[in-house]
Amino acid sequence: MKLLQNHRPAGSPSQPTRCYVSLDIHFFSLSLSSLLHNINCLISRQGIPLISPLHYYYHSIMVSSRYLVRGANSLSRQSMLAKRSMATVQSSIGDKKVEMSNLEKGKFINYQRIENNLQVVRSRLNRPLTLAEKIVYGHLDNPHEQDIERGVSYLKLRPDRVACQDATAQMAILQFMSAGLPQTAVPTSVHCDHLIQAQIGGKADLARAIDINKEVYDFLATACAKYGIGFWKPGSGIIHQIILENYAVPGLMMIGTDSHTPNAGGLGMVACGVGGADAVDVMADIPWELKAPKVIGVYLDGKMNGWTTPKDVILKVAGILTVKGGTGAIIEYHGPGVESLSCTGMATICNMGAEIGATTSLFPFNHRMGTYLKATNRPAIAQYAEEFNHNLQPDEGCEYDQRIEINLSELEPHINGPFTPDLATPLSKFAEEVKRHSWPQELKVGLIGSCTNSSYEDMSRSAHIAREAASHGLTAKSKFTITPGSEQVRATIARDGMVDDFEKVGGLVLANACGPCIGQWDRRDVKKGEANSIITSYNRNFTGRNDANPATHAFVASPDLVTAMIFAGDLTFNPMTDTLKGADGKEFKFSDPSGYELPAKGYDPGENTFQAPPADGTTVSVAVSPTSDRLQLLKPFKPWDGKDIIDARVLIKAKGKCTTDHISAGGPWLKYRGHLENISQNCLIGAINADNGEANKILNQETGEYGAVPTVAAYYRDRDIPWVVVGDENYGEGSSREHAALEPRFLGGRAVICRSFARIHETNLKKQGMLPLWFKNPADYDKISGTDKISILDLQNFKPGQDIKVELTHKDGSKEQFLTTSSINEGQWGWFKAGSALNMMASAAKARAEKQA
Repeated sequence: MKLLQNHRPAGSPSQPTRCYVSLDIHFFSLSLSSLLHNINCLISRQGIPLISPLHYYYHSIMVSSRYLVRGANSLSRQSMLAKRSMATVQSSIGDKKVEMSNLEKGKFINYQRIENNLQVVRSRLNRPLTLAEKIVYGHLDNPHEQDIERGVSYLKLRPDRVACQDATAQMAILQFMSAGLPQTAVPTSVHCDHLIQAQIGGKADLARAIDINKEVYDFLATACAKYGIGFWKPGSGIIHQIILENYAVPGLMMIGTDSHTPNAGGLGMVACGVGGADAVDVMADIPWELKAPKVIGVYLDGKMNGWTTPKDVILKVAGILTVKGGTGAIIEYHGPGVESLSCTGMATICNMGAEIGATTSLFPFNHRMGTYLKATNRPAIAQYAEEFNHNLQPDEGCEYDQRIEINLSELEPHINGPFTPDLATPLSKFAEEVKRHSWPQELKVGLIGSCTNSSYEDMSRSAHIAREAASHGLTAKSKFTITPGSEQVRATIARDGMVDDFEKVGGLVLANACGPCIGQWDRRDVKKGEANSIITSYNRNFTGRNDANPATHAFVASPDLVTAMIFAGDLTFNPMTDTLKGADGKEFKFSDPSGYELPAKGYDPGENTFQAPPADGTTVSVAVSPTSDRLQLLKPFKPWDGKDIIDARVLIKAKGKCTTDHISAGGPWLKYRGHLENISQNCLIGAINADNGEANKILNQETGEYGAVPTVAAYYRDRDIPWVVVGDENYGEGSSREHAALEPRFLGGRAVICRSFARIHETNLKKQGMLPLWFKNPADYDKISGTDKISILDLQNFKPGQDIKVELTHKDGSKEQFLTTSSINEGQWGWFKAGSALNMMASAAKARAEKQA
């Protein structure tokens, strides 16, 4: 008999002390009377309430004692058989050597480590586990001593791989170079997808990008060769589609320097978006730190049909949870409805989980994933996952911190937006909403593809709609662009005639890259400030994100709806109920879209765009020109001086939504992602100043004049005047770009005080040595103006978990104080004191070198 006191499912509310009895097979060796006596004594000592589980167990055992004794031998035999079966499974798992990817020789899937870790965790927690917990806890660095409480503990984890896209990889590799290590500790890949601007068409745009970004591509290619990193050349495709096709493995863990890394959850992988500094930790063999996520269960019932697609599942969930409802949680989908989703459809759902702030999203392993693995030339992984399937499903009886139920048979197509991805409207009500809000009804552009919806299945369904429209003599009334997710998808849909289908109706196929989804779009059909509507199958629709026009109303929907609506050119068109007039003058209604989950002829890999690293990269030279305006070697930030932060100027009090796009704009600024000084000139230029309602116009408290945010920040920095940013709710939502933390730090920022933070951005601020503080009373936000000075007090005595006192000095000299909280732990406090996490890593490396010398 094993006794566990104060046991409760992680993340559940505190409850009165209870004792739970775990009866294993060995209790039958005791006399039954002795057992019952022990239980009764325990009840008396602990003062257990009469309705407690132990009283129930006590009386049940008294009544059923003869059945317990009679069944002892049978249970013993069953236990021995179960143990033998489990030992066989473990032996089989441990004996196998299956490579993680066809592109990386000698890098094997380590299911045995996960199995071993989970045995320890199960013995400690003694409760059923969610799938998210199995994979996360299966990657613990030290499962024996790690505190494990959902939403509370900081976990030390060992991810299996790292992935970076070219815009964030520059800074990540520059930081890794500072660590002085010969090569990455885990398999790592870099993907060139962010620096290609959509302008004319796929081939021309790619050639132009290769020319103007040559310096950056050469830097990344040589750095990858030197440090043992796989390099995907421009034109390969979008990072997340490449990962799904080549690297995602059920049950493994990956971190990526892009917020939509969770896309790999469609193959049962825990894949999390992080900043570059987190990636550098893992590349340098340092455990990755993550607050133990809560787990939100989304139970899917019914079956997908008609115009409803996997995209509508996440659009619906976004409407339920909002842009911050998933913060600090993993979204775990389960239930019989999962079987009606394709693997790439599951990836779509996981991808857009980033829009609700989720740490990641994932699905349990099933035959649809196995089929996709085989179709992408990974049958050995599919078979291995089948053998490990007991740890690729949630345990029966596991508990979720929140539960959502969706009946796929009843789910209606949705359109979300404008200006935020969580404004969800069912298609049947969307026309009414367009008219009620006076959104521009004319549909200017429809855009399909991106990392969210660019699979073969997505393209085949959209091509079906395009063919049907063409059969009635129609061409697109709105501009229509198509972004294949990868060279493999592009080559396959070209071979199968779908590119012709799109081009026949006026579609323009763009390069295999992110393009307009991230603002890489040279749009010329409207002027800046001109109100207009576009609809995309992308994931994000923040103000100005796609085309830098704050008046563009961007809506997000499935590729099916986007494709159908461009033939009407009208935002109120409902293809489920409305008709169009064909070239012959006759009315017709679109039939339900249909497509193919996988290509019948198999995938065409297209051009080979992968550069494998050499076996020995020590002789490879990585040059960074000191005169470059694209790349700049990093200099360490100054460590904390051990003093309070006194009279820091309020640089800006940001009003409302302040995403990473507002803090560090994309689009034309992407070319400076490897040059901290240059890209810092876009710091907070999109944030709205609460004092005047304008962007990029703030008060310089020293001169009394108004100026651009980066200009004023640099003015303070150059005169050793500290400054802070004040933010509203969910500050820093959006992408994982660490530049949104690096830039304020580079310009002299010391702290950001907000009502709440997005997870990745809060971590990035900590990594760069800034203090992310939460108003203990959110109403204290209203006390502050851009003319105030802020002092952060008693930092010398700060201990993680304590409140931090802040003193506010108003322009008239009056003062008031308020309290802030933080999620800073002991290790993160060390980052602050050292000046940054990178400084701390460099100091540790130096100490090890000196010790070895």
